[in-house]
Amino acid sequence: MIKDVKDTLLDRRSVRRYEREALAPEDLEFIREAIRNTPTSYNGQQFSVIEVSDQGIKDELAEIVGQKQLKTAALDLCFLSDYNKIRVAAEAKGLKYPPFQDTTDGLMVGVIDASLALMSAVAAANSRGLGCCPIGYARTVNPARVSELLELPDGVFLVCALSIGIPREIPDLKPKQPADLLFFRDKYGVAAMPEKLLAYDREIIKYHETRSENKSGEDWIGQILSYYKEGLTYDMLAALKARGYGMES
Repeated sequence: MIKDVKDTLLDRRSVRRYEREALAPEDLEFIREAIRNTPTSYNGQQFSVIEVSDQGIKDELAEIVGQKQLKTAALDLCFLSDYNKIRVAAEAKGLKYPPFQDTTDGLMVGVIDASLALMSAVAAANSRGLGCCPIGYARTVNPARVSELLELPDGVFLVCALSIGIPREIPDLKPKQPADLLFFRDKYGVAAMPEKLLAYDREIIKYHETRSENKSGEDWIGQILSYYKEGLTYDMLAALKARGYGMES
């Protein structure tokens, strides 16, 4: 059954437990076509995707990242920022390749293109009744080992992984920030922002206390700050330079 647009977008939830079933060929082809039709900067399509279905590679990827859904999902998609293809194209046509990936804007373009492609895949998978879960930790946990496993050339790095499969669970829908914390009129900001953020924090605590599985008393603010503190330990600049992103400007 194909879901309508409303259910596809508004009923989306991250699924981490899957049945041991392969994806239907027509569902996989639909996801591929949705990804191919992703809007990109300049139509340069500065991204590519590795489909990981080999169980050995899935197992190793799950071991590196520490996310078991990478092992149990029917398919893992690795969304890459990719300047290798346009460099190869330039060489094939005898043109000089300007190292755009060495600029901050070049980094952003590749990340944005890959992220848009990921959301195309998420929407396509959800519309087919499949479950999926974006895994950003695949980018930061061990960039060198992941790049070696996926045999990434210079100018290519992993932006985000995505597990896809037949859902074995229907998790509770997680509360999102209210509209007035997301949409501002004409200028940035909203009245009583601290109070509204604290109210949302309390809503998340209640969600964690009452959800059907994995109950806890975790808040939102402290949890996000803990992720940021961990992020301070990552040396992503060195990882990017190792992948051929010079970051000169």
